[in-house]
Amino acid sequence: MSRTRVAIADDDVLLREGLASLLDRSGFAVLGTAGNGPDLLELVRREVPDLVIVDIRMPPGESTEGLDAADIIRREHPETAVLLLSAHVEVEHALQLMAAGQGVGYLLKSRVTDVDEFLESLRRVARGGSVVDPGLVRELVDARRRHDPLAALSEREREVLSLVAEGRSNAGVARRLWVAEGTVEKHVRSILSKLDLPETDDDHRRVLAVLTYLDGARRPAT
Repeated sequence: MSRTRVAIADDDVLLREGLASLLDRSGFAVLGTAGNGPDLLELVRREVPDLVIVDIRMPPGESTEGLDAADIIRREHPETAVLLLSAHVEVEHALQLMAAGQGVGYLLKSRVTDVDEFLESLRRVARGGSVVDPGLVRELVDARRRHDPLAALSEREREVLSLVAEGRSNAGVARRLWVAEGTVEKHVRSILSKLDLPETDDDHRRVLAVLTYLDGARRPAT
């Protein structure tokens, strides 16, 4: 069986060379290492590895140079798998690369504590699978909760809004819930306030509230 051919990029020379040594002893063929994005791109274009392991933040800007290089690699060599390593949770940028399809992984350096598990993650990505660090998953869930306007509504307010979304008037909602119409009116005012919908002289706020509800209902459950 041919060995998986790997290129490694990280500005930390000790980590980079230590990783290269580990992979070489573990049956991988290390084609070379790089300390920045341009050197990595040159290495990949010359050797066309099966797998690239790249730190997200590298010189000169220490922002997303590694991620930018990984994006270029995926476009130029879609058959080359990419595993991102990072000391930080980079949700927005990591998702851009993860959306590229198969053969992509993302791991936090601080969570790589089991060598065998790490090596298996590399093999899985190289075979076209994917690996996502639980820290990234948690951040995605938290981000969705932070940006979900419906999260501010109480259970009763969600129930009222769901009935409004069915086209019911306040009186119709009141009959459905066996409460006074005035109670429903208070719930509706609270809903519109929590959804930050401005005061108007027409019914547009109710329509906007319904659209917000329907948008939230289309999202996959977490």
